[in-house]
Amino acid sequence: MRREFTAGPGPTEVADGPLVSVVVPCLNEQEVLCETNRRLCAVLGQMGPKFEIVYVDDGSTDSTPEILRQMAARDERIRVVRFSRNFGHQMAITAGLEHASGDAVVVIDADLQDPPEVILQLVDKWMEGYDVAYGVRAERDGETAFKLWTAKTFYRFINRLSETPIPLDTGDFRLMDRRVVQALLEMPERDRFVRGMVSWLGFSQIAVPYRRAARTAGATKFSFFKMLRFAMDGIFSFSIVPLRLATWTGFAASGIAIAGVLVAVIARLMGMHGIVKGWASVMTAVLFLGGVQLICIGIIGEYVGRTYGESKRRPLYVVRERMGFGARQSSPVTPISTTAIGNSR
Repeated sequence: MRREFTAGPGPTEVADGPLVSVVVPCLNEQEVLCETNRRLCAVLGQMGPKFEIVYVDDGSTDSTPEILRQMAARDERIRVVRFSRNFGHQMAITAGLEHASGDAVVVIDADLQDPPEVILQLVDKWMEGYDVAYGVRAERDGETAFKLWTAKTFYRFINRLSETPIPLDTGDFRLMDRRVVQALLEMPERDRFVRGMVSWLGFSQIAVPYRRAARTAGATKFSFFKMLRFAMDGIFSFSIVPLRLATWTGFAASGIAIAGVLVAVIARLMGMHGIVKGWASVMTAVLFLGGVQLICIGIIGEYVGRTYGESKRRPLYVVRERMGFGARQSSPVTPISTTAIGNSR
């Protein structure tokens, strides 16, 4: 069923048609930002709906803030949200969703690996009636074999652990209807895994395959350890299987220890003193049990640490400056606690 829009007040207060917002997280993207904006405007200008672009500067240390300031001054369709420091990619997406006012919101990175031209296909699916249209990376140019293998392994691994199916080979490049955005913003957890959260919400979702391009300029901001941390956020946020694994590992280790005791007792009773030879077997058992205990404590600590972080109730991010919003000083929906410091223009 295709979407029908009628005149009247809505989330965008636009009487002559729908508005599509595009959220673009940025971190030190001075080398590619102007080209990204040019291609986005060229593509979005071909749509029927009106559009706005919400850039979120995630604490850039290069000339990204000044470039965004100039773009916002030249084009009234461009909005800019600047963080007081780096809060992370998922927080930047969240801030963009909070500040976007469209009937539909597209999330796309600034590095042009996700081609802006695919947005037209996402919008078409939305107009057909789908609530979420997400990009699936059918081909990935310019990425190492290690990166491709780890990405493929991660998605298949998390789907085995999680009760929430997450589409394979996807990222955060997607379009979401306003009601999906509203529901997503009502989920205030700090360790955010947006693609998993959107899958958890349900609604009608459809895949849009595309060819992911090589990075146009600059360098990736995701180091190996950042990717590992992100993968852990996804696993620990959507599965308690690691806790169960720790329990079963403990049972297995205890079973091995009991079996060892029984072997030693039987050998003693039968006079087979040569089987138990001394310190080597004892040290092996001690080190094995100690390692199992430390692993289990570490898994439990991951969950406890996340619970502790949630209990502090700090804002997810701090805004230093807003540009291009005019009289609208904040988002039309702000269920997540945020803090604004500095200027709004």
